[in-house]
Parts: sequence; structure tokens; C-alpha cells
Amino acid sequence: MVSELAGLKQALSDAETAAAGLPGRRLSYSDQAYGLLRRKILDNEISAGFQATEQEIAQALGMSRTPVREALVRLANEGLVEVRPRHGMRVLPVSGEDMREIYEILTGLETVAAESVARMGLSEAQTAGLEQAVADMDEALAREDLRAWAEADERFHMLLVDFCGNRRLRSLVGTYWDQAHRVRMITLRLRPKPTKSSQDHADLLDALRRRDGEAARRIHRKHREGSGEMLIEILETHGLTAL
Repeated sequence: MVSELAGLKQALSDAETAAAGLPGRRLSYSDQAYGLLRRKILDNEISAGFQATEQEIAQALGMSRTPVREALVRLANEGLVEVRPRHGMRVLPVSGEDMREIYEILTGLETVAAESVARMGLSEAQTAGLEQAVADMDEALAREDLRAWAEADERFHMLLVDFCGNRRLRSLVGTYWDQAHRVRMITLRLRPKPTKSSQDHADLLDALRRRDGEAARRIHRKHREGSGEMLIEILETHGLTAL
């Protein structure tokens, strides 16, 4: 427990220093605790199965238990932790079956978004944002920087969902992306070089430019289904039953 919570207070202090002088309101202690714990969980710095009490986390952060409790409730609502009365929290693992369900949901929601965006049409700024994400993916692959590729890939997907204009759909996709993020990062170097995935994004962008909703739906569904099947196969092949 000590090693996983070590450095939380310093990380919180560093985040406050970086935010000093920026416009906007100062984050509450609850927001600070939530943001830091969420990032640590998504980056696998706090691993699946980790448990700690509210008091232990509060001491590590150098704050009272109330904002920690509020942060843990938010993380529980996002499916990242389990909160148990008098026992604190446990970081929830993600199994192969969890990933199968997550990708089924993401496939359905993102396919709807892709078709919707194609039929509405893209603005010049929106097109530029997606083009930049595709270019960043290609550049990252050229220098074999898989983490940078994954960041650009996620940016493309989030932009696509943002552009459809459906706030509830965006919220749901964001929640399930977060739940899958840890597994995607762990398996990143176990998968084949994602050249085809990058080409899928370029093909989808072409369909969006042409405002071809049917093509956008078909391309993105095939891409999402293929990605999900590959990831689950990796988990099963390497015996990664829960991450």
C-alpha cells in the first residue's frame, strides 16, 4: 500500500504549482483528489486490486477524509473503483469478458457517432483536428512510439464523438474508454504494429469528408469490431484474466 500511495502528496503539490496563474477557478480539494487518483489509476500507477482506506488516502494526499470520500464516489460511479463502507476503496480489475462487453458498447455508440458526423458534415476546423490526429498517428508509428500513437488514436475517437453533438453519447463513450484505457496501455506492446488501425482512421476520415454516412458506419464498425477481437485474443493468449 505504501509504495502505491507514496508520492501522492508531492504529485498533488506539483499539479497545483503547474496550475498556478492559469485562468479559471481554483480546484476544490475534492476535484484535486479525484483528478490525481483517476490519472494514477488510468496510468496503472495504482494497480487493479489495490485497496486503501479513506484515512490512508487522505494522509497520503495531506487532506481531510471528506474530499477523499467525495472523489472516491465519483470514481466508483465511473466504474474505476469499488467503495466499501468502513473498508475504503478497491481499484476494480478489468477482465477479458469486461473488455468484450466494453467494446460491444463502444462499437455501437461510436458507429452511431461516425454516421451522424458524416451526414452532418465537418467544418474546416473539425476536419483539421481529425487530419492532425491521423498525421500524429502516422508520425508516431514511423518512430515506433506506441504511447504517442495511442494518445493520437484516442484523440481521434474523442473528437469524432464530440463532433456528433450528442452529450449523453459522449459521456457514455468517455466512461467506457476510461475503463478500457488501463488494459489498452498494458497490452500496447503485445499487439501487432497498428498500421492497419491507422489506415482505418484515414479511410473513415475520407468517408466523413464525402459525407457518406453508410461508408462511415461500415468502416468504423469493422474497425471497432476488429480492435476488440484482437485485444481480447491478446488477453486470452497471454493469460491476462484480469488487469
